[in-house]
Amino acid sequence: MKQQVLKALANPSHLFYVPYTLAVLNFMVQFIIFTTLYIIGIFVLGTDKVNTYLNPLYFLASVIVVHMILATFSKRDAQLGQILVAKIKMFKNKIPRRLPA
Repeated sequence: MKQQVLKALANPSHLFYVPYTLAVLNFMVQFIIFTTLYIIGIFVLGTDKVNTYLNPLYFLASVIVVHMILATFSKRDAQLGQILVAKIKMFKNKIPRRLPA
């Protein structure tokens, strides 16, 4: 039983070589950014020109590039997703930054 628990903690679930939490967080942030830029573009440029300047392929390319960067960083530190989740929980609980985590 202990081996299974240790293995699960040492090897978090991955989605295309990136820890699952980081991959989902990456996609959510990129999607929110693209959606807000697209909506702002519709109001500023109009519906005719917004597709020429804000192509959805830019969004796809940026998701892939950031995912590759996260994959290289997660190779060095396998617990990167868990560290990030712990930092976010500390930030939500308003724990001072001087405390190590």
